[in-house]
Amino acid sequence: MAPPEPAASFAEIRALLPELPGPDLESGTAAVQRQRQLTKPAGALGRLEEIAEWLATWQGRHPPQLERPRTAVFAGNHGIAAHGVSAYPQEVTRQMVRNFIDGGGAVNQLCAEVDADLRVYELALEEPTEDFTQVAAMSEEDCARAMAYGMMVVEEGFDVMALGEMGIANTTSAAAICCALFGGEPRDWAGPGSGLDEEGVKRKVDVVAAGLSRHAGKLDDPLEVLRRLGGLEIAAIVGSILACRLARTPVLLDGFACTAAAAVLYRIDPRLLDHCMAAHISAERGHRPLLEAIGKRPLLDLDMRLGEASGATLAISLLKAACACHVGMATFAEAEVSRRT
Repeated sequence: MAPPEPAASFAEIRALLPELPGPDLESGTAAVQRQRQLTKPAGALGRLEEIAEWLATWQGRHPPQLERPRTAVFAGNHGIAAHGVSAYPQEVTRQMVRNFIDGGGAVNQLCAEVDADLRVYELALEEPTEDFTQVAAMSEEDCARAMAYGMMVVEEGFDVMALGEMGIANTTSAAAICCALFGGEPRDWAGPGSGLDEEGVKRKVDVVAAGLSRHAGKLDDPLEVLRRLGGLEIAAIVGSILACRLARTPVLLDGFACTAAAAVLYRIDPRLLDHCMAAHISAERGHRPLLEAIGKRPLLDLDMRLGEASGATLAISLLKAACACHVGMATFAEAEVSRRT
């Protein structure tokens, strides 16, 4: 699928931000009150309690539900792939998209396990972004259009959205975005990605440094960072996060590239990510400092670094467990169990 045709602009995106709904405090409070009545010591279920309360708050209902999860994978290609910043050639993006469609990816198996609806969205794979060491990766219109596309694919009625990506060279783009947004050195953010050796990582660091140098003085605006250093699939994830907020659909963020997309919104306003949880911390070098920078504690730590929403989809199982306990457990009164004195 290609991004939608109508013209789009950052002004339209910015005009949308004040319209985004905030937390449903009534539903969140109802969840907290129920937790206090369940047959367990206070806080005994740890983060499962936090998850149930978060789901109620951002679904805008109590009790929360996890019956209709969706996983969305956005795929795009990057001009910087020509610099040899990935262990795989660019055509692998399209080949992996076909693999997902045929049911052969890890994300397919994980979606089957958690009963999640999987959708895969291609963004002009035949037209990679520009080489950001020379020019901006995208025009404002192309970037805003990709964001609009990411918004358009979000349907109402889903209980959670697990977001992920596929795109050869996109961890290089993510590293550049993070360095522009949060500072530090390119080597702090650029890692082996899909399996680069030491020399490959050095090339990647050099490409990130070249991109930052090329666009120096023009990276004060997070949306400009996105268009100059990002990719179509990264921009689409940004749009999806916004649309999920409008639809009151909580979001599970996948790995480094997906979280870098979310970080663009964080730098605009940290509250824009309140309806998002970090599903896991990946083994990619920049993911830990990125999660620390945006204040997100991951649900899982399994040394995964696959992308394709694999970690986010796996975390759906934790959300299901949180809902099952929150809804299904008896209260002290129902079970006739004595409360703590």
